Amino acid sequence: MNIAVLFPGQGSQFIGMGREFIDSDRSCAEIMTAAEAVCDFPLRRLMMEGPMEELMRAVYLQPAITVTNLICWRALQNALGDRLQVRCFAGHSLGEYSALCASGATGLEDTLRMVAKRGELMEREGVKHPGGMRAVIGLDISEIETLVNGYNGSGVVTAANHNTPQQVVISGTMEAMDAVGAEAEARGAKVVALNVSVANHSPLVADAVPDFAGFIKEITFNPPQIPVYFNVSARKETDLAVIRSMMAQQIAAKVRWYEIISAMIADGVDTFVEVGPKTVLKGMMRKIVPAGVKVTALQFDSPEALADCLARLG
Repeated sequence: MNIAVLFPGQGSQFIGMGREFIDSDRSCAEIMTAAEAVCDFPLRRLMMEGPMEELMRAVYLQPAITVTNLICWRALQNALGDRLQVRCFAGHSLGEYSALCASGATGLEDTLRMVAKRGELMEREGVKHPGGMRAVIGLDISEIETLVNGYNGSGVVTAANHNTPQQVVISGTMEAMDAVGAEAEARGAKVVALNVSVANHSPLVADAVPDFAGFIKEITFNPPQIPVYFNVSARKETDLAVIRSMMAQQIAAKVRWYEIISAMIADGVDTFVEVGPKTVLKGMMRKIVPAGVKVTALQFDSPEALADCLARLG
């Protein structure tokens, strides 16, 4: 069994995420305490009580998702101990920070500091440059990029997430997304607005990149002890200067998720475990795996779901 652990990003949140692990496991509760010490807002209360409109703000949501991912990861480690043999990690967009932490590339507090700053900077850019994101289902990446490159109206739009062969998320200003979305629908696609407050992975947030690059100069990075596949390149990387650069670029760059999962499968991964809230990444897996290739896709975000997962892992 060759296991890849995957961490979700923004869009997977729900009120109460991580509660059962925090309440039942002291080491999970300690991660929550460490996160609250880093953040200058009541993170636990927002996660447990909401309101969702407040939790949805990037400055709050990015630490909230990350701490939930890492709490779930700690629960998996506690359950399996030395029997847990992970071949590689990846995280979708924000989830990449959880992957770095799990791989040993960054420490817990530094990881939380980074996502807190990332959320702050991206929210700043979202206020300065309003926009959004929409999933386009039914066209491939080349078709979407043709539509994006052919748009010459006002505003900006880009292909932000290449999630599956037939699901690409566009990001940009509303007017530009309206136009490209209408063209996509004319070609038979379905367009779905995403519940996000910032045009992530687009030129609208690019001004956050140099500020974040400056911030992470003070963060200690180590070579990953277990390989991480990176969003910017869809490849493994060990050079620390390259990793730092990619983590800053990632804010405005395309998420190459389909390529990451395809590369993992090509490298022999046969079991994928989504560690964190909801089943977004597990759901994508069915659309990514080539016909005739057998993989196991699991997910957990509660003790009950973890027990099911452990039973499947043997």
